[in-house]
Amino acid sequence: MADLFQIHEPRGVQPPQAPAPQAPATAPGVAPKDRVRHREPGPRPDWLTVRYQRNDTFKELERLKAGLKLHTVCEEARCPNIDECWSHGTATFMLMGERCTRRCGFCAVGNDPGPLDPDEPAHTAEAIRRMGVRHAVITSVNRDDLPDGGSAHFADTVRAIRAAAPDCRVELLIPDFMGARADVERVLEAGAHIVAHNTETVPRLYKRVRPQALYQRSLDVLRWIHEWPDVISKTGLMLGLGEHDDEVEAVMWDLREVGCEILSLGQYLSPTPKHLAVDRWVHPDTFARFAEVGRAMGFRHVEAGPMVRSSYMAHRAFEL
Repeated sequence: MADLFQIHEPRGVQPPQAPAPQAPATAPGVAPKDRVRHREPGPRPDWLTVRYQRNDTFKELERLKAGLKLHTVCEEARCPNIDECWSHGTATFMLMGERCTRRCGFCAVGNDPGPLDPDEPAHTAEAIRRMGVRHAVITSVNRDDLPDGGSAHFADTVRAIRAAAPDCRVELLIPDFMGARADVERVLEAGAHIVAHNTETVPRLYKRVRPQALYQRSLDVLRWIHEWPDVISKTGLMLGLGEHDDEVEAVMWDLREVGCEILSLGQYLSPTPKHLAVDRWVHPDTFARFAEVGRAMGFRHVEAGPMVRSSYMAHRAFEL
């Protein structure tokens, strides 16, 4: 979630020419176990400094989460904003366990998932009710091992939240469900207000960054979300994985073509030396330029900055 910019109408910006193909910086399809230790591209700049701030609210949320046996993407993905969000009583809950069936090169979440917890939807709703959350963000690991990809579990959680906290706005960050439209629509039918699916990077880098995903499949999911009545579509990209600026703008045009309304752009930070290396530190001015370009393209909101993550302070999109 993040500080989101004001709504602007398209200003007649013309789409760029398709960028020329370029060779990836690292061979595609490299499995995590084959990656070697790497160095960052110079010292981390000052704008990536994170302040340590934990208060009683942080501790209470930690106790509540543990007592209800819940997982948060804040912890599993090693989010740098965890202190700030938890200290404000905000967390992004992660459904279906703490293990994922995919092996994306950027992600710190572990593999080999276990059985679903049938009490998790009710427990998640109870945590949100106790916290008095007004804007809840729910995501999940990928569960390609399940017949429906976990879509029914997602839907049960949304309905539980709507029953326990009817005034709470519900935002979801969903997987691609292997391109099964019926599974996506099963989630949409449950009544979430915002449904996001992250594009993550430019198509040239998919084989290296998201080897079990397809760029077009992610665009299809976002189009299905946009076509569903009364649901706002959202996506996010990470910068610093080896993409070029013109490629980012080309993806932004693709997203507008499928009706995506909210976009977040943030700096990729490698969670461990075994994960993909950071290719560059993207300057705040570059993020600001992308935000301006996105507004001109007609995105309802654009949040762009080095520390932006898809779920960081998401409620602010509706407070402007």
